[in-house]
Amino acid sequence: MDSFKTRFVLSIPFIVLGFMLTRAPFMMTSVAPSQPWADSPLKLITTPQFETKKTDIFTSGATHMALLHNSILRGYNSIYHQAPIVLEKDKADFVGYCLTWFKFVKSHHDDEENTLFTKIEELLKDTSVFDETHNEHESFLTGLADFEKYLTGLRGPADFSGQELLRIMKSFQEPFEQHFHREIATISRFSNHPNAPKPGTPESDAAAATFKAWGKSTVTKAGVIDVVPFFLLNLDRTVEDGMWANWPPMPAPIKWGLINLAGAWHFGWWRFSSCDAAGRPQELWAYRAVEKNTSRDQEAKAQNDIP
Repeated sequence: MDSFKTRFVLSIPFIVLGFMLTRAPFMMTSVAPSQPWADSPLKLITTPQFETKKTDIFTSGATHMALLHNSILRGYNSIYHQAPIVLEKDKADFVGYCLTWFKFVKSHHDDEENTLFTKIEELLKDTSVFDETHNEHESFLTGLADFEKYLTGLRGPADFSGQELLRIMKSFQEPFEQHFHREIATISRFSNHPNAPKPGTPESDAAAATFKAWGKSTVTKAGVIDVVPFFLLNLDRTVEDGMWANWPPMPAPIKWGLINLAGAWHFGWWRFSSCDAAGRPQELWAYRAVEKNTSRDQEAKAQNDIP
C-alpha cells in the first residue's frame, strides 16, 4: 500500500502536466487566414530598424516598442473583427480575452508613465521630450476605461453585445492608433537629441540596459498567466522577412513554457488570438466557429429533408 501511495504521489506532477498540455495553445488547430485578419482596422507599425537599418540605442528601443505595440494593435483588431460574430457558447472566453487586452494596454501605459519616460528624461536631461506623448495618452484613456467598465459590468456573458463593444472601441480608435504610431517616431527621434549619449560610451551602455530591463519586465509584471500569453500569441514572427522570429530574446524552452504552460491556465481565451503558438498568423477563431456552426446547421437540415 505504501508503495502504491508513493507511486501515486510521484505521478501527480505528471498527471497535472499532462492535463495542462491538453489545454496548451500548441495543441490548437491553426488555419492560415482567409477572412479579414488582425492587420486592420488599426494599421500595424513598420519597425524603425527594418525601415532605416540603423542600430543606435533609440532606434533599437523604438523598434522593440513597435513590436510590443503591434501585439496590442493586433489584439485590438482581433477583438474588433470577432466581437460582432462571436457565438453564444464562446462569449465567456471572449470577454476574458477582451479584458486581458485592456489589462495589457493599461499596464503598458502605466509602466511607461511611471518608469520608462522618467528614465529617458533623466538620460536626456530634458523633461519636455514626452509632453506630446502625455497628451496623446490622455486622448484615449476615457474610452479605454469605458471598454473595461462595459465588460466588467455585464451581468453575465449572455448579455455581451458585440455591437455595443464596437461602439465603445470606435470612440477611441483614432487617437489610440495615432498615439501608438507617433510614440515610436518620438522615441526614434531621440537619437538626434543634443544630449543623446554617443555610441560606445558608458552612458550609451546604460541607456541600452535601461531599455532592455524595462522591455523584459513590462509584460511579465502585468500578468504571467494572462498578459504574457496574450502578448506572445499576438506577436507575428513572420513579419519583416522573419527578422523578429526569435524576438523577444529568451531561451526557446522558456518562451515555449510561457506560451503553452502559462497559456494553459486560460486556454479558452487564446482561441481568439491572431497568431498560433508558433507565431504564425491564423484564421480568427470566431470566423471558423461560425463556419463550423453553419455547416452543422446545413447538415442537420439536409438530414431532416431526407424523405
